[in-house]
Amino acid sequence: MTGTMENDGKKRGPGDENSPAASPSAIKLTDISKSFGPVRANDSVNMEIHAGTIHGIIGENGAGKSTLMSILYGFYEADRGTIEVDGKTVKITSSQAAISVGIGMVHQHFMLIDTFTVLENIILGAETSALLVAGLEEARVKLQALEDEYGLNVDLNVLTGDLPVGEQQRVEILKALYRDARILILDEPTGVLTPQETAQLFKILKALNREGVTIVLITHKLKEIMTITDNVSVMRAGQMVAHRKTANTSAEELAELMVGRKIINEIEKSTGQRGQPALKVEGLTVKSAGAVPLIDDLSFEVCAGEIVGIAGVSGNGQSELLEVLSGIRPFDTGKIFLNGRDVSPQHLCDPKEVRGLKIAHVPEDRHRLGMVTNFSAQESSILGYQDAAVYNSGPFLDLPTINRECRRLMEGFDVRPRLPEIRSANMSGGNQQKLILAREIDKGPEVLLVGQPTRGVDIGAIEFIHGQLIELRKQGCAVLMVSVELDEVMKLSDRILVMFDGRIVAEVAGNKADEKMLGLMMANAHSQLAQAETNA
Repeated sequence: MTGTMENDGKKRGPGDENSPAASPSAIKLTDISKSFGPVRANDSVNMEIHAGTIHGIIGENGAGKSTLMSILYGFYEADRGTIEVDGKTVKITSSQAAISVGIGMVHQHFMLIDTFTVLENIILGAETSALLVAGLEEARVKLQALEDEYGLNVDLNVLTGDLPVGEQQRVEILKALYRDARILILDEPTGVLTPQETAQLFKILKALNREGVTIVLITHKLKEIMTITDNVSVMRAGQMVAHRKTANTSAEELAELMVGRKIINEIEKSTGQRGQPALKVEGLTVKSAGAVPLIDDLSFEVCAGEIVGIAGVSGNGQSELLEVLSGIRPFDTGKIFLNGRDVSPQHLCDPKEVRGLKIAHVPEDRHRLGMVTNFSAQESSILGYQDAAVYNSGPFLDLPTINRECRRLMEGFDVRPRLPEIRSANMSGGNQQKLILAREIDKGPEVLLVGQPTRGVDIGAIEFIHGQLIELRKQGCAVLMVSVELDEVMKLSDRILVMFDGRIVAEVAGNKADEKMLGLMMANAHSQLAQAETNA
């Protein structure tokens, strides 16, 4: 391992206990630096990844992880520094150049065309024949062998847009393997996966690794780092601050290295003063275009001063529920009480009216519903509230005020970089999430609808976001939270509602729940739960 500054300020080299055992180098990065205007994304980064290992790269949102891997994959060119692949110095100026030396990458946001079949997506740009039919058949044979070898089963004939997100990720992995990748980079691969899909992905990665593929895993989830990696490198503020053998470290040490301070995992949550219902749902039913119930006779309430968490495997009606409550989606039958306003299928509220009722919404899909990625950060920071008097001067937007208010939000919610003019798409996913949360929480809502509040967010930001939600509760806000992270649901919720097949199948106090209990409830396996309790 290249000598690197550790958190104790000392240099460590190949003989240190935390350095990987000597083995051939798949990738070696030396003195890699990259700036975007005044922002130094990578600052003299040194790292070595050994062949045949699973190597984790962790760091806070905006620490420079994705930029570093984008340099390795040819999306960006470093301002200075050298790259070695398999012991040879290479110049990577494009993704094609990266592919030519055996590097493949699965991006955080998939690079797939929804209206193409799986087979068409995989061969796009790598056609082997001028006759497309012949090329497709040749590719089909090779891909079938890859699927069989690595357990990457996916229907090659289906439209990619019709696949669940976990299978779309398999398509991206197959794309890389089809191009003969020996080094596979995955950027935040579990950010949009359910726990079940994550477990399946890790089986696939271990199978690839057993066959000699070197895996580079960028993630903020320390539990995953400890579970699957051999070695881990830590970045902070654009610099590489530590390298560790995973077996010789702990999640606690890595968390402290990431943020430069101790992380408080426990939340101080008083009993709270539960007030009157601010959100009430009675007999809510939502049907698909084919008249299939997506939400089936749902009834519950959320009171002022409490956090109600909704647990469930993705696809059981949680997303549709948030869309109905925020005014995005109509519903078929039932009644909703929204902070003093009765809503029915005959008298719906649109999103603007919902916001007028002091109800804020942090959507699950920040790119589809939370921001416009081509907008600047300051434009995204007022999205949905752009008609407010504070942002307008006569018939025109008050740009200096918008810039100043965006900068204030960025400072208050630690959004990086603090550049209101930056394009939203150029911010990391975690910083995009913090900007959306800042926009909604800053309005002082009386009801907050929040979907996946910490998806794609690092451990330091998770601590901050959780603190903000608890503070809202303390101030009397009613919070309805949907999350696939069971630790998050149990930590924050006063009450937990479990959804299965569009219905609420169980309710449990937050301080009485455990992961095993919720897992059984999420599978609607109450008989198993009862049997488990009997045998305990």
